[in-house]
Amino acid sequence: MEMAKTFKTIDEQIEILQRKGLVINNIEQTKDILLRENYFFVSGYRMLFMESSTNRLFLPGTTFDELYSMFQFDRHIRNIIFKNLLIIENNIKSITAYNLSKHYGIREEEYLNPKNFTTEKSRRKQVDDLIRKMKRQIRINGAQHQATMHYINKYGYIPFWIVVKILSFGIVSEFYQILKPEDQKGIALDFGVTSEQLVVYLPILANFRNLCAHEDILYEHKAQREIEDTKYHQILNIPKTNGEYIYGKNDLFAIVIILKQLLRKDDFFMLMSELEYEIQVLSDKLHTIQVDKVLDRMGFPSNYGELVKY
Repeated sequence: MEMAKTFKTIDEQIEILQRKGLVINNIEQTKDILLRENYFFVSGYRMLFMESSTNRLFLPGTTFDELYSMFQFDRHIRNIIFKNLLIIENNIKSITAYNLSKHYGIREEEYLNPKNFTTEKSRRKQVDDLIRKMKRQIRINGAQHQATMHYINKYGYIPFWIVVKILSFGIVSEFYQILKPEDQKGIALDFGVTSEQLVVYLPILANFRNLCAHEDILYEHKAQREIEDTKYHQILNIPKTNGEYIYGKNDLFAIVIILKQLLRKDDFFMLMSELEYEIQVLSDKLHTIQVDKVLDRMGFPSNYGELVKY
């Protein structure tokens, strides 16, 4: 049984890092960083620089500056990914609201009518639970949103294109799962993908979106579900192990592949340009390890930049 964690002062935190072989060139600056950023999260990148997972010693010459550069890199790519996920979140909300309002009406009792959703008996409870969750979010969040209050006060109801603004991405993702197949196809068509793809993509995007919003470690995060093999896996000639692609399935590169399909061309080009810039900046700051080691953890093949060509 492991010993319970105890509080460590910043001086003690620095001593621990130094005992493990980390070179700290500027003590005062390091203290300030650990105070502001949290020792736990900064040290969350240490495994990249460790000799092995057993002795937990830093590779000879590893500096705190390198460790912090990795922390900053993850923050910067998290912000890049996050803003693009917000674009997709807004797009899916807008397109879903348009399609549902067109087919079923603009009042809550119309667009949230249980008859509008899947008729599978095994999913009836899921439909009822989600409608209840949506009504709860409308009730709680609606009172805090200017647009919803305007519609309630002026018209006595909130149209769906306003409601989606106060629903979480997770809820909207679940909502898509319970739509009738023809409605799923109509929404997917606007993105240029199949409904089967979108059913898989949305929960993965929602998972990464929440991780970004809470400033968790992004670069090596893995989703619980995998995306299907795409033409991009084949075009980039991603290596396989036991017949399965080793990159771009449930990792950060899988998110990039999804965004390639869902974003407008200009937005995706900007995303890739920003990612390439941050990867180059990180590469210039690393000397103990190669940036390829980071790319491998991210699921990025060495030729990832070619994705913008297709």
